Amino acid sequence: MDDPKALTRRIAAGCEAPVNRGRYPQGQEAPPLPKGKAKYPGWSDGLWKKCDLQVCALLSGGGYAEKVAVPAGQVLPVPPGITLKDAASFPEVACTVWSTVFMMSRLSAGETFLIHGGSSGIGTFAIQMAKYQGVKVFVTAGPLVDYFLKPRFIYDNLGPMFSYNPLQYYSSGNEEKLAYCKDIGADVCINYKTEDFVARVKEETGGKGVDVILDNVGGPYLQRNIDSLNVDGRLFVIGFMGGTVGQVNLGGLLARRLTVQAAGLRNRSLENKAHIVSDVEKNVWPAITAGKVKPVVYKYVPLSEAAEAHKLMESSEHIGKILLVP
Repeated sequence: MDDPKALTRRIAAGCEAPVNRGRYPQGQEAPPLPKGKAKYPGWSDGLWKKCDLQVCALLSGGGYAEKVAVPAGQVLPVPPGITLKDAASFPEVACTVWSTVFMMSRLSAGETFLIHGGSSGIGTFAIQMAKYQGVKVFVTAGPLVDYFLKPRFIYDNLGPMFSYNPLQYYSSGNEEKLAYCKDIGADVCINYKTEDFVARVKEETGGKGVDVILDNVGGPYLQRNIDSLNVDGRLFVIGFMGGTVGQVNLGGLLARRLTVQAAGLRNRSLENKAHIVSDVEKNVWPAITAGKVKPVVYKYVPLSEAAEAHKLMESSEHIGKILLVP
């Protein structure tokens, strides 16, 4: 492949979400990476050279494959001590959490942070990274919630892969999930099926609320998230698992100078993605290398059984990531 693209011969594809991964607009060519002294064998003046270096990458789509071409600015070396398979669990969660929580919401040491879905791939990474940064971490976790109990379909480029009755996958493993979140560093673990997370947050913070919230539920949690924020608090929405529509009392935003943001990775420019990846390498990779942030992989599933991996993800029985491997 001509520069600035790199072709990885061996790559494990992360099973990120039950959504279509094809037919997304492509951006412009990626800019060259910053020049400087090579940190890793095979990395020289911002270009990948021929060598045995193993890499992982933030993809723009098409990850369900044995070979994938990506802009050089989105390629990362596999951290020392991490297997190639496990490395597939890092790029998307690391770039998502670092860009939204730390770059945009400016979460810093000494602050408080609430993560919804603490036992998910995003959640387990965010817990570890926040603790590494000196943050007090709150999480909600629990079994499949009511807004999942409806027919869902998974699509690839050819159409629906499968459908099923979600009721048969209802899970009650919430205590196990909360215990795991506690084990990897969460300070306050909330079972959202039996507790009001707003009340618990207020109780644990002396009525103040948390400084930052990372939310993947969307509409149904909007007002409750607002009610859970401290003065100058920041809410970042990265998903709409509960729906896209919600009501909010704007008075709380004005009175407490709150910020509400939402963003994803896929529709960002290649330049912006390269900037995020560079920041992740500088700030997140050292934590992984030091063993402070570890891969949390629930199961490896053969690529040929991708539909089964999606069923498992939809069941909400897993903790951490589900990885597709060639």
